[in-house]
Amino acid sequence: MSSVISSTGSDHPTTNDHAGRNRWLALVVLSLAQLMDIVDNTIMNIALPSAQHDLGFSTDDRQWVVTGYALAFGSLLLLGGRLSDFFGRKRMFLIGVGGFAAASALGGAAGGLEMLLVARVAQGVFGALLAPAALSLLSVTFADNAKERGRAFGIFGAISGAGGALGLMLGGILTQGLSWRWCLYVNIVIAAIAFAGALAFLRDGDRPERVRPDIAGTAAAVLGLAGLVYGLGNAESHGWDNPATLAPIIAGILLLAAFVLIERRTPHPLLPLHVVLDRVRGSAYLTVAITGTGMFAVFLFLTYYLQNTLGFSPIQSGAAFLPMIAMVMVGAVFSGTALLPRTGPRPLIPGGCLLAATGMALLTGIGTDSSYVTGVLPALLVTGLGFGFIFGPIQNAATSGVAPHDAGVASATVNTAQQIGGAIGLAVFSSLATTAINNYLTTHAATATIAEATISGYHLVFWIAAAVFLGGAALAALLFRTGLLPANPNVAVH
Repeated sequence: MSSVISSTGSDHPTTNDHAGRNRWLALVVLSLAQLMDIVDNTIMNIALPSAQHDLGFSTDDRQWVVTGYALAFGSLLLLGGRLSDFFGRKRMFLIGVGGFAAASALGGAAGGLEMLLVARVAQGVFGALLAPAALSLLSVTFADNAKERGRAFGIFGAISGAGGALGLMLGGILTQGLSWRWCLYVNIVIAAIAFAGALAFLRDGDRPERVRPDIAGTAAAVLGLAGLVYGLGNAESHGWDNPATLAPIIAGILLLAAFVLIERRTPHPLLPLHVVLDRVRGSAYLTVAITGTGMFAVFLFLTYYLQNTLGFSPIQSGAAFLPMIAMVMVGAVFSGTALLPRTGPRPLIPGGCLLAATGMALLTGIGTDSSYVTGVLPALLVTGLGFGFIFGPIQNAATSGVAPHDAGVASATVNTAQQIGGAIGLAVFSSLATTAINNYLTTHAATATIAEATISGYHLVFWIAAAVFLGGAALAALLFRTGLLPANPNVAVH
C-alpha cells in the first residue's frame, strides 16, 4: 500500500504509519550509514602508520590509501545521486551499504598494498552510491512536517559534523587496542545493522520514467571531478608548480566547464542546473564547500599538534575531540529543532561560521608548552557549537524545495561540494604549513627549533581557516534569503 505525504510544512503530525514511529527508526538507519561513510574519511589516517609497517609499503605510496578513496568517492557522487533518482533510493542505499561492507572486509584482509588500494577505491565507489541515497531518503521521509524535518536534519547534521572527529577517536582505539585492520572490519558490523534496518524501515519515493542517460555529461563530470581531486591530492607531495599537480587541476576545471555547457543543452541532464541555481540550494552548496575547506584545519592539524607536540597517544588524541563532538550534536539538534523552523537558515549558518572562526582564532594561541585544558579545549567547544549550527541547517537547505525526482542528485551535490572543499583545504593548508615552517627556520636560523617552527605553521593555518569561516559567514548572510525554507513538493512513499 502507498500513502501520499503532502508537503504542507504543517507542524501537525500525519496519521500514516510511516510518518510516525517508523520514520524515526528510518532516521536511525540513515544516520548509521552516514556515520560509517563519514568516519571512513578519517579513521584510516590513524591506522596508516600501523598498516604501512605491517604491509611494508613506502611513505610515498601511503597517501594513495587515503587518496584512492577520495578520488573514487568525489568523482562518482553526482552519478550515484542520479542513479538513486532513476533506479530507486532504497535500492541504491542497499547496494551502497552491502558493497561498502564487502570492500571493507577485503581491505581488512589485505596482504599487501595492492589489495588494500583496491578495497579503498571500492569503498569510495560504494560510498558514492550510499551517501546521496541516504540524504535523499531523509529528505523525502521528512518532507511533510517542517518541525520534524528540522529535528531530523539536526540529528543527521550532527552525525555529519562529528563523524570526522569520531573517526579519529575510533581509529585510535581500534588501532591501539586491536589492530589497524579493525578500522575496516568495524564497517561490517555497522553495515549489517544498517542493511537489516533499511529492509525493515526504509520506504522509497516515486521514481520517474526511464530516460536516455546523459552519457556526455556523466563522462565530463566524473573525469572533471577525478582530475580536480587527483591534482589537489598531488599538491602536498609534488608542489603547486609541478605538472603532476597543475595538469590534472586544469584539465578538471576545463572538463567541469564543459559539463556545465552540456547540462544546459541536454534534455535529460545528469545535474539539472535549476537544482544548483536556486538561491537557497545554491547558497547551501557554496557554503558547505567553504566550511568543508576550513574543517580540515581542525581535524588534521590539531591531531598533529596533539600527538607530535603534546605527546598524546592515538586513543588520547581521539578522546580529546569528544567535547567537540558533544557540542556539534548540541548545536545541530538545537538549531534544527528549536531555531530553524522559526528563523530559517539565514541567521544560523552565518552565526555558526562566526563561532567556527572564533574557535580557529583561539587555536592560534597554542604553543609548545600549552595544556589541553586551557589551550585546546575552549577552542574545540566553540568550534563544535559552530559546526552544529552549520551542518544541520545547511543540509536541510540544500535539499529543500527540490522535486522528488531530483532529490538524489541534489543530495549528491551537497556531498560533492564538501568533498571538493575538503580536498582544497587539505592541499592548501598542507602547502601553507610547509612554507611557513621553512620560512621560520630560515629567518630564525640561529635560534629556531623544529617544534617552534611547526607551531608557526599551525598558527598560519588556523588564521587562514578563521578567514575562510569569516568569508563563509559573509557569503551566507548575503546569499540566503530571510525567512523559512521552502516546502518540498508532494512525495509518494511506498
